[in-house]
Amino acid sequence: MAWRMPAETDPHERIWMAFPREGEVMGDSSAARESTYAAWTAVAHAILPFEPVTMVVDPTERERARRMLSAEIEIIEAPLNDFWMRDFGPTFVIDDVTGELGGVDWIFNAWGQGADCADDALIAARILDELGVTRVPSLLVNEGGGIHVDGEGTVLVTETVQLDPDRNPWATKERVEAELTRTIGTTTAIWLPRGLTRDYDELGTRGHVDIVATFASPGRVLVHAQHDPEHPDHAVMPAIYDALRDATDARGRRLELIELPAPAQLRDEEGFVDYSYVNHLVVNGGVIACGFDDAVADARAREALAEAYGREVVTVDAREIFARGGGIHCITQQQPAVPASSGTLAEGGA
Repeated sequence: MAWRMPAETDPHERIWMAFPREGEVMGDSSAARESTYAAWTAVAHAILPFEPVTMVVDPTERERARRMLSAEIEIIEAPLNDFWMRDFGPTFVIDDVTGELGGVDWIFNAWGQGADCADDALIAARILDELGVTRVPSLLVNEGGGIHVDGEGTVLVTETVQLDPDRNPWATKERVEAELTRTIGTTTAIWLPRGLTRDYDELGTRGHVDIVATFASPGRVLVHAQHDPEHPDHAVMPAIYDALRDATDARGRRLELIELPAPAQLRDEEGFVDYSYVNHLVVNGGVIACGFDDAVADARAREALAEAYGREVVTVDAREIFARGGGIHCITQQQPAVPASSGTLAEGGA
């Protein structure tokens, strides 16, 4: 098989999510837990007008999920440790010759942190089995939030993720790139030096690219911008911009960089925030954008995203999601549409 990960802007069959379950990430108060359930639910309901949603639900949350979620959302029960579908779910790929759908099953080790993730590590295989599609196993410790592709052979990655010694102690750039070629079909990797500051805190991923930069289309990259010199990311971003400016994609193009400025808020009760409009989800005919209760910045981001994608933009308050360690892109995973004649879509799917 010659697998290729389609661009997120390509048509989707559905979006996969995981419903929150009680645990350390949800916080230690009933208010924090309820806010978490509400935030994930709001994202799922924002996606529904554009495309179907399938939600993986831990058995302990069965009744709550059925009560909170629209009846239009398909529910699949499976044990969960956490609820970051982008990272432990499959990365879907397509064989362009046969039209076959597959999914890469990366090794998931809780972002190199050693936390209990035994159930989450099985979710990709469970989903692929549910769909009846080919599982593409990988020995690379990687997460969906650690890669972004243009669909034409280019992938954005971060040195502190794929080369993290707590993930891949054996890794070199050459080995990582070879495995990405085998699994997602990329031929050119653009290595960013790191991620945002807070992403290196206890609940961080140590540099996921999906909060820093994303392809709006081949040759055009939306990039986080922090213009306030009081925020540590103001000093972080120049090196990231330099790496992108110096790069060429798989077709030999220099990249056009489009700034997505951060909102005005710099801190929360934990310290400097990593609020980023880059962490949005592209859906069929739309974009689900992060909102941060900043009317000016949220509107500016909507306009920029609408211009970049030529799609309707819907803003969902993402502050509770960021407080748990991620954003809208982190809790979702797109399943690309494939030709109907290929027969690879699950029967009875949403």
